Amino acid sequence: MLSRSCFNLLNLDDYLRPDRTRIPRVMTVPGIISDFDSNDFSNGEKTDSQSDVVSSASQERRIIVSNQLPVKAHRDAAVGSRWCFDWDKDALYLQLKDGFPNEVEVIYIGCLKVDIDPSEQDDVSTLLFEKFRCVPTFLPPEVQNKYYHGFCKHYLWPLFHYMLPLTPGHRFDRELWQAYVSANKVFADTIMEVINPDEDYVWIHDYHLMVLPTFLRKRFNRIKLGFFLHNTFPSSEIYRTLPVRDEILRGFLNCDLIGFHTFDYARHFLSCCSRMLGLDYQSKRGYIGLEYYGRTVSIKILPVGIHMGSLESVMSVSSTAKKVEELREKFKGKIVMLGVDDMDMFKGISLKFLAMGNLLEEHVELRGKVVLVQIMNPARSRGKDIQEVQDEIDSVANEVNLKYGGPGYEPIVFVHGPVPTHDKVAYYAISECVVVNAVRDGMNLVPYEYTVCRQGSPDLDKALGIEGSDVPRKSVIIVSEFIGCSPSLSGAIRVNPWNIDAVSYAMDSAITMPESEKQLRHEKHYKYISSHDVAYWTKSFDQDLERACREHYRKRCWGIGFGLGFRVVALGPNFRKLAVEHIVSPYNKMKSSRLILLDYDGTMMPQGSVDKSPSEEVIKVLNGLCNDPQNVVFIVSGRGKDSLSKWFSPCEKLGLSAEHGFFTRPSDLVGFRFHCRWRGDTAWESCMLAKDFDWKKIALPVMEHYAEATDGSFIEQKESALVWHHQEADPDFGMWQAKELLDHLESVLANDPVVVKRGQHIVEVKPQGVSKGVVVESLIETMRARGKLPDFVLCIGDDRSDEDMFESIARSVSNPSLPATAEVFACTVGQKPSMAKYYLDDTSEVIKMLQGLAARSIWTA
Repeated sequence: MLSRSCFNLLNLDDYLRPDRTRIPRVMTVPGIISDFDSNDFSNGEKTDSQSDVVSSASQERRIIVSNQLPVKAHRDAAVGSRWCFDWDKDALYLQLKDGFPNEVEVIYIGCLKVDIDPSEQDDVSTLLFEKFRCVPTFLPPEVQNKYYHGFCKHYLWPLFHYMLPLTPGHRFDRELWQAYVSANKVFADTIMEVINPDEDYVWIHDYHLMVLPTFLRKRFNRIKLGFFLHNTFPSSEIYRTLPVRDEILRGFLNCDLIGFHTFDYARHFLSCCSRMLGLDYQSKRGYIGLEYYGRTVSIKILPVGIHMGSLESVMSVSSTAKKVEELREKFKGKIVMLGVDDMDMFKGISLKFLAMGNLLEEHVELRGKVVLVQIMNPARSRGKDIQEVQDEIDSVANEVNLKYGGPGYEPIVFVHGPVPTHDKVAYYAISECVVVNAVRDGMNLVPYEYTVCRQGSPDLDKALGIEGSDVPRKSVIIVSEFIGCSPSLSGAIRVNPWNIDAVSYAMDSAITMPESEKQLRHEKHYKYISSHDVAYWTKSFDQDLERACREHYRKRCWGIGFGLGFRVVALGPNFRKLAVEHIVSPYNKMKSSRLILLDYDGTMMPQGSVDKSPSEEVIKVLNGLCNDPQNVVFIVSGRGKDSLSKWFSPCEKLGLSAEHGFFTRPSDLVGFRFHCRWRGDTAWESCMLAKDFDWKKIALPVMEHYAEATDGSFIEQKESALVWHHQEADPDFGMWQAKELLDHLESVLANDPVVVKRGQHIVEVKPQGVSKGVVVESLIETMRARGKLPDFVLCIGDDRSDEDMFESIARSVSNPSLPATAEVFACTVGQKPSMAKYYLDDTSEVIKMLQGLAARSIWTA
């Protein structure tokens, strides 16, 4: 089975196979049937309700998916060298269980840390599920090596930590990428065996599984799916170098909720979505969301916490107190600073040692008194890079110890790991300061653990010689500004790890800091850490995931795209694609008249076109519609009247509304049984709502300032309005400047009779009471006065200004200004939230539909 996953890597359809018997079946009763039938899925795939996965609907479940299961494995000779397993109590994925309600069952999916012979895999799977509710994924050794040690650790890990792959050994390797995809697909296959898609929530963890959401969303369009990235997310300048950048971004976007430790990581992700996929985000009532093909992908920003109970239990055991006494004796009379780091090129260990050397060079009085204890956790990857880092660390440490050490004194003391948890707690307890000097790190919980251990416990206090629980606690944290925990530690001494002098100065400050200040800093940190523990983090993420999934069964869903470009289109139950077949019958059955309202840019003309003038095809289809005496056809545009007059001069029977309705031409409606023609010199009529344009003297200088400051932007001066365009500017900078310009203009024009609005890549100032919606109301009212109320209305537009037309039409139907029997088709261009009930995908579909109507126009005398 597993070798088959290595072939045909991008075949997303081959999920449920009859030969899969390795994992015991978890479900026992049929799942819940969806309210939607198979017709909702245009690509013919099996829907959620058609799944042959059976499910237990009696209990809420959370499926936690991570690269490794939170268990430890060993062979026990006493039982015939069979595999035995225990919980890894230090594993975050086990600890987060405390944040779920008691009635929720948690199932874990991931790899084991040991290799299991294929002949033993069935027995191991059964044992793990029955005893631990763990479902293992077994990867072939070659795939495991290329996936984890190759693509994850030697390509993604450095790149996400801002290290560009410039050397041959670190460049993108298609074979490693295929192994990454293959491994993600094996994870997806395993999830398929246990999931009840209607009830279960799936929570995926970290960068090892970034394309897994695409496989899952393909199989179950309405799966409830969350993802938390425990790593950094680099800026768009770094991320854009990734050859498979779109595939990974779309993997993220196939989730319902994406979590990050810091706003910086989330901001970088949102910037990548904007620059590479053209997606903009919105913040509403404290929640950040991305609109992605009708689905709202929510963004969560919350750093993970630690498990308070786990640490406190270790602090209370006798072995910890004994170790504290031993360490107190060993470092008696010395000030202990502590570092706890993995063997990794980004932990800044050698920089920390250089700062220690600098401290002893500048402060001779500290020699023999200050010790930096460095706990070295084993490396999580392997290769030449790790050896080079090890050699550099040893070299710097030896140099400092030789120069500043002496008999019975080493400034830098190594403690090679793995170090038992109770020993680590003891080191935390005796240390006056902890130094976390990573040059880049996703989160790093060492400062959190250190703070809790410095808070103490009765047993630790006794070992430390502290009498009384009311004795003030103290701690000092030196933390790199480039790691995820830094923003949450407001009382820490933040440093730039590359600045050796600054780190050295921070060490001296920590040593000489007044006791009262140490106490205040400790109290501040402990209050935050104890209230934002791992259970708080889990509960908050879980609640937001439930909120993000509430709309799943209120929308119709179907999949589009191939391979890792797959995504789901989700639309409201009444929001459907408009086809000629839908409107031919109402169009032909019309008894009175028809009103056809068309936007221009983005509707009749693609937004990206350099030449904005209408093609011969557009002119032909408009004339075809106008030549039907029953039709009143209007272009309702935000463009100026001069451009519209010039472009549509061949369409003599076409009504024009310019500048969102401020100008209209012809001023009189078509006479239904006879045609109103106009010449090139026919006068335009204004709506006469505004005669005073002195506000332009205020708004124009402000816009000119922003146009000068924003490369790629420009100002369009209309007779009734001013428009600042930023479509050609840098996406992020243009968006920021647009927000600032909006606020600026609203402030300076607060007392003027104007409206300041943001549109698609524009900020516009126009007179109050001018909108496309007013144009619609005016046209319908004029037709009513003539006794020719339309019984067929077609309105097509693509942006925010066109929503005014859709809203006016909806009001006209409900009032009703239109006959009760009127057929109304409000249609937006593109699949997005809209007041319209119909959509067309792009301008080409608009033209095709109008051509179909023009061909069916009925001529009457």
